[in-house]
Amino acid sequence: MSLIVSDKRRVILGLGKTGYSCVKFLSEQNIPVTVWDTREAPPYLEQCKKEFPNVNIQLGELDAEDLASFSQIILSPGLALNHPAIVFAKNKGVEIIGDVDLFVQYNQAKIIAITGSNAKSTVTTLVGHLLESIGVKAKVGGNLGVPMLELLDTQTQVYVLELSSFQLETTHQLNADVATVLNVSEDHMDRYTSFSHYHLAKHRIFKGCKKMVVNKDDALTQPLVSDNYPTKLFTKNVPDINQFGLITENGDTFLAKGFIKLINVNELSLIGSHNYCNYLAALALCESLDYNANQFVEGLKSFKGLTHRCEKIATINAVTFIDDSKATNVGATLAAIDGLNDKSIHLILGGVGKGADFSDLKPAINKQVKSVALIGECTDELFELLKDECEIKKHETLADSVKWLFEIANENDVVMLSPACASFDMFKNFEKRGEAFAKIVESLK
Repeated sequence: MSLIVSDKRRVILGLGKTGYSCVKFLSEQNIPVTVWDTREAPPYLEQCKKEFPNVNIQLGELDAEDLASFSQIILSPGLALNHPAIVFAKNKGVEIIGDVDLFVQYNQAKIIAITGSNAKSTVTTLVGHLLESIGVKAKVGGNLGVPMLELLDTQTQVYVLELSSFQLETTHQLNADVATVLNVSEDHMDRYTSFSHYHLAKHRIFKGCKKMVVNKDDALTQPLVSDNYPTKLFTKNVPDINQFGLITENGDTFLAKGFIKLINVNELSLIGSHNYCNYLAALALCESLDYNANQFVEGLKSFKGLTHRCEKIATINAVTFIDDSKATNVGATLAAIDGLNDKSIHLILGGVGKGADFSDLKPAINKQVKSVALIGECTDELFELLKDECEIKKHETLADSVKWLFEIANENDVVMLSPACASFDMFKNFEKRGEAFAKIVESLK
């Protein structure tokens, strides 16, 4: 029997991947919906028409009065809550939810919920990998990969969900078994009225959760709720008892719980202190479901990481090329630079800034980056900011920037694409940007 009241008039706003998953899910429950997209040709239009011919589809700008005639709006993450028509409908009493709330109504399994400005995709994928490595039936999705409504089945024991701030805006009570905000730094400032607004959206992940995982090194991850919840902490420093952290002995670094060493980082595929923190966060999340960290040592060894996330592409003439195209904000680029603190770096920056403040890049680049190649929409802004910090040059194309950096790099240096910006001024998405980088590097051989 359907858990969703069927006498409401529902409208799904947005016919991208998430919107389409909502249409499919509700149609399978025989619940009538209308779909509305402001674009003339949204990505899933033809597929929706073909598979669900009885669904009413409206295209074009949102009309406030029409929108207010519905009982419930199911909002896709790409549409902002502050759209005037959506604000009007909300003020008229229309309920606004997202796909997360629909998922929660039907879910019967445990939920690990993960958000953060950076590293959430890596940690989400790693948690799923670790659980599967000990025989737990886990599924990974949400903002990463498969939309969460398409994950639902009766066999899964644990859902590992990556959630964006956009999804959390319309999440009212996630009730996760364990939830975390991995880190918080400026992102999507073109959508939020302030950093505080963005920060509050991230912390909606803790609503109704049973346990928490907190980054001891980032005060902004401390939950904005009662501290009476069972909590596990992780840190890049030496951990206290029952915390996860790093221990260094005789020049070797180990992932550890308290004073107990779990694994030498030399046995792991991902390098850099930021990645070690990702491993620690994943262990804390898994152990919060009453598993033991020691169970996951083999799983840690076999995890290979994500494409376009500090991924080593090639070494040519003793110069290492790293694809960190997924670094679409300043915090991600800073983490990548810090993680390579024993290397001299030649950096590719630029793209769509999303209203970000780039000033935090200055000290890191001054300290560790030998040269910067600039591409994309933010080229002039970044040049003025960084021109006194290192050798810097503007380029029209990604290929030109790679070739210039390769020419000036020395043996054992690193050339890294870690743009601190979105890609859609020059590429369809960060994946396409990373693929282009890899092809350019390949041509240098």
